[in-house]
Amino acid sequence: MDNQPNDVITNASIVEVPKNDSPVVCVFCGASSGTAPSHMAAARALATAFHESNITLVYGGGTTGIMGELARSLVKLSGPSSVIGIIPAALVAFEQSGSVPEAEKYGQTIIVNSMHTRKQLMARHVIAGGKGSGFVALTGGYGTLEELMEVTTWNQLGIHNVGIVVFNINGYYDGLLQWVRGAVSAGFISEPNGKILVEAKEAEEVIKSLRDYVNSKGRMNLEWTTEG
Repeated sequence: MDNQPNDVITNASIVEVPKNDSPVVCVFCGASSGTAPSHMAAARALATAFHESNITLVYGGGTTGIMGELARSLVKLSGPSSVIGIIPAALVAFEQSGSVPEAEKYGQTIIVNSMHTRKQLMARHVIAGGKGSGFVALTGGYGTLEELMEVTTWNQLGIHNVGIVVFNINGYYDGLLQWVRGAVSAGFISEPNGKILVEAKEAEEVIKSLRDYVNSKGRMNLEWTTEG
């Protein structure tokens, strides 16, 4: 049964996020399915890999497209406690007609007031996770790319020290990865920081890349009080 939104979180820093000995991985991905079946298949494969590695998923809280497929697939395998969706109230009204997604299908849903609060809270869950925690970009559009670039910048600035993996399906992110190499060649990204983003082409490779991730020696060791 659908539920109506309750409290809307306006400040991520006041939310208590418990430490988790198991990995917590935030996946950025589209609310559309894409034109090739391989994108939805990749979401299901990633859910299976998460289940096998006892990984908690943090995602954008949507029920359609790749987002919904990933969350539904993992809940079927690992149960509702394995998924945390974080979504702004405005998107609940737009995408869900004002109703919170069913926990039995999509796991826990947390409603926040803004996109920035959403990203801060996602990051706090990941940072509280165990070894192998991090961020993954599945296929998506503007929002997916923006989220990926922000957490990449946060890593460079020393706001977090967890892995960032691009799950590159059918060469979808080839252009982005080429841009990074071009930016390194042009002197806008240092050579060590050009390796902050790690490419993976299979779901199992995503898990291994997060587990084995080594931070760039070019990162800034700045002191930050909050994420972002």
